[in-house]
Amino acid sequence: MKLLHINSSTRGENSQSLLIAKQVIAKLQDKHPDLVIDEFDLFAGALPAFDKNAVGAKMALFTGQDANSTEKAAWTEIKAVYDRFASADIYVFNVPLWNNNIPYILKQLIDVVTQPGWSFGFDMNHGYSGLLADKKAYLVIASGVYYEGIPENFGSDFATPYLQDWLKFIGITDIETIHISPTVLNNDYEKTKGEVIDDLEKLIA
Repeated sequence: MKLLHINSSTRGENSQSLLIAKQVIAKLQDKHPDLVIDEFDLFAGALPAFDKNAVGAKMALFTGQDANSTEKAAWTEIKAVYDRFASADIYVFNVPLWNNNIPYILKQLIDVVTQPGWSFGFDMNHGYSGLLADKKAYLVIASGVYYEGIPENFGSDFATPYLQDWLKFIGITDIETIHISPTVLNNDYEKTKGEVIDDLEKLIA
């Protein structure tokens, strides 16, 4: 099996979402010693922009026209990222909550890989259907202030429903969501972190 770890945090060793994601991966490795790990750091600069060249190539493809050389090169980069994404059996996302939602770089990945005929299909009578079935995803979502039940003036979490809905849209329905929060507005964060790590044992089992 192949696991794709998608890191959308900029904080390196200080990232709490990354810390928990690494715990998830370590426990999955214990369960599956032959697991192949692919580390995808979204802020490392390897993610192509879905810019006018990529859009031009996409529209040329769907309208039966010829793309120019620049558009073809852009589409080749897009396809390479999709192939890397689609080759995984298990996904582990670590996601810090930015302005109540996901970091922009993760949205960029979503826009790159979510293409008709690749990750989803469409039927005039039945609508959309996800094409990436029989896969599993772990979402690790961290927030410094927000947590479920806090007064509304302290923020919201649009990241969790958005990511869950997107994964289901592309056919991934086996989803585990792990929240690590609050990481800043917390008088005993070590206790919070310890409880989340302890719960991972049951989750992975």
